[in-house]
Amino acid sequence: MTTHSLSKLAKNYFKPLALTAITFLFFLSPHLRADEPPVIPVGLDSYRMWDHWADQRIGVRAYMRSTYDRGGGNSDAANYLFQTADDLSVPLDVEGSGILYFCRYNHWHGSPWHYIVDETDHIIQEGSFPKVEGRIPGGPSEFIPGKAFPEPMAYTWNTTKGADLIWTPIPFEKSLRLAYGHTHYGTGYFIYDQFVAGTKLSSPIKAWDGETPPDQDVLDLINRSGTDLLPKAGSTEASDLTDGNGKVSIPKDGAVSVTDLSSGPTMLREISFSVPASDAIAFGRTQLRITWDNRTEPSVNAPIALFFGAGTLFNQKKSEYLVKAFPVHIHFTNDRVELACYFPMPFFKSARIELVGNGETPINEVKWNVRYAAYRDPPNHVGYFHATYRDHGQPERGKDLVLLDTRGTEGSTDWSGSFIGTSLIFSQNGNLETLEGDPRFYFDDSLSPQAQGTGTEEWGGGGDYWGGTTMTLPFVGHPVGAHSLKQAVNDDDKIESAYRFLLADLMPFGKNAVIQLEHGGYDNSQEHYSTVTYWYGLPAASLLKTDELKVGDSESEKSHGYASPEASEPYKITSCYEGGVDSSIPPLSTDTGRKTTGTSEFTLKLDPSNLGVMLRRKLDYTFANQRAEVFLADAMDTDKAVSESAWKPAGVWYTPGSATSVHSDPSKELGPAKHEARTYNRAFCDDEFLLPKDLTTGRSAIRVRIKFTPVHIPLYSGYAEKELAWSEIRYDAYSYVMPNFTLEVKK
Repeated sequence: MTTHSLSKLAKNYFKPLALTAITFLFFLSPHLRADEPPVIPVGLDSYRMWDHWADQRIGVRAYMRSTYDRGGGNSDAANYLFQTADDLSVPLDVEGSGILYFCRYNHWHGSPWHYIVDETDHIIQEGSFPKVEGRIPGGPSEFIPGKAFPEPMAYTWNTTKGADLIWTPIPFEKSLRLAYGHTHYGTGYFIYDQFVAGTKLSSPIKAWDGETPPDQDVLDLINRSGTDLLPKAGSTEASDLTDGNGKVSIPKDGAVSVTDLSSGPTMLREISFSVPASDAIAFGRTQLRITWDNRTEPSVNAPIALFFGAGTLFNQKKSEYLVKAFPVHIHFTNDRVELACYFPMPFFKSARIELVGNGETPINEVKWNVRYAAYRDPPNHVGYFHATYRDHGQPERGKDLVLLDTRGTEGSTDWSGSFIGTSLIFSQNGNLETLEGDPRFYFDDSLSPQAQGTGTEEWGGGGDYWGGTTMTLPFVGHPVGAHSLKQAVNDDDKIESAYRFLLADLMPFGKNAVIQLEHGGYDNSQEHYSTVTYWYGLPAASLLKTDELKVGDSESEKSHGYASPEASEPYKITSCYEGGVDSSIPPLSTDTGRKTTGTSEFTLKLDPSNLGVMLRRKLDYTFANQRAEVFLADAMDTDKAVSESAWKPAGVWYTPGSATSVHSDPSKELGPAKHEARTYNRAFCDDEFLLPKDLTTGRSAIRVRIKFTPVHIPLYSGYAEKELAWSEIRYDAYSYVMPNFTLEVKK
């Protein structure tokens, strides 16, 4: 019997028993482990299919680029890769297909923005611009064209208290370039995805036309934030849900069991609590603990308030909603506070949910509710839900806070899953200035951050510290905190917190994830941070490093059949990677590489069961706008040449910008662009390229050809173009595979 037919039989035969306490797990036979990944929700489907939040995203890479200070300082505005004209300053330039999922700007600064999709220029404006001189704060603002950017998929500064935010997906088939029309205080960050060609997507990628509005069903879905997101009672979908509820008392010290579910393969769809409003603050200080499948450590172990998106349950403004986010909310009624979480949470044997006392006072009358349904897909299609708590105490000067390092978590070195958000307290002393710290995220052994932001309040959807006010939106918020220390009415009001949830813009990883945050603009803040990092993960890898070529190392070059007739002799480079406060703090190291203006060829080993391959190149970033065409062929003996007809195009590998960026920050909003070249001693960079699935699957080795194709983009008009070349220090091959995750059958 096939896996598909057996799965179908399981659905039909065991449906009546799916949500009862069965004592065997025939459904988790190792033979039912999937050999193919789940379909990837893309575009608006990423929202429609939010119940697939836990799915593995195999063959997807997410990147976050920004206008950050490349020297590691706090000058995070108006830094661009290059300027193609005085009114076209470019912070993001991408070749290949993909989807832009998120953009953030500070107020109207930079408008009009140019979204150049497949070489078609779409102009986006902020409605309060250019009439900005003498503008009254709080006045009307909107995006133009408005129909392409409606709420809740886009918000302007008037709602967010300082930022323009866009979640409207913008697909591109060949290329994407973003440019600022004006550069005064032009700050921003952008999240986009690229895909292994041949990966199964929920819909094909079709270039954005700049006009079509998001579908109404998606807008309606996101507008349901703060309400019950699950199917309504009486609907066909609701019939698959089982409810569990009860009441517990939490002791001052120690844990109390909320519920133990032993329902077999299950998707937990809701966890909610309700307590008297008079107990809200004390309840917020208790701990939520969830252990999946009797694992040795809980995967969720976080303070209640922070888990549900707020640093405290003190409701200074008497708001109906302290948090009104899509996956979680905190709702105050006349006499109670209700907290609900709708992150889908799969497990395969059991789930143990506990509450741990706050060490201060017992809490009675805690009502709880869970809803769950049978999980009927392969176990290696999803990841366990995690909420990893860290109390950072006194941050160490000069070092980022480490919010999450999956390496060694719950005893596993490798994890495959997705980073999906943070909830953090950034001050317990009413200090908003600590928000200058940049987020930096590293995935799958990369020493360059795949995600680099411009500040903590920007990450939380604000600008200019949210103007000191609070706000809560579906995916970003600053829900609690006084305007200043002087205005705080008590210690709880001094707690400043923010949240950021990632759905369409989540960040997959296949081996490990390291999530870091600067504390203050120079890693110099001494505020007391506490963080919860949300992520999905299976304790198995979906990215396997299968080979490494060290260019300039004679033995490595020989064993990989490296040939590059026009390459330079090996030369040594002493520098550092981006990240860290300034060039004196990141550790300097020396490596050896080559540069070429011709063609390089080499052989790399693969896992033959691969679902596509990621190439990672360590390069010398002093060479600007490195571009090459990539070709693949079957690996041959190193002494035999590959026939020209055997080479197949795999795409264009383009690394925009360089260690020299252009800074342009005129003193006035409508002032002319400036041209200041800034060069930093940060020559090392790890860059990635995804190889098509049909050229790699089934092969245990491939021959790679890299053909340098120079692109002439001056830093700005009149800037003397420097040497162009393709830099090679190291090539790593990572094979995408299905996570080798199974659970033993109980009989």
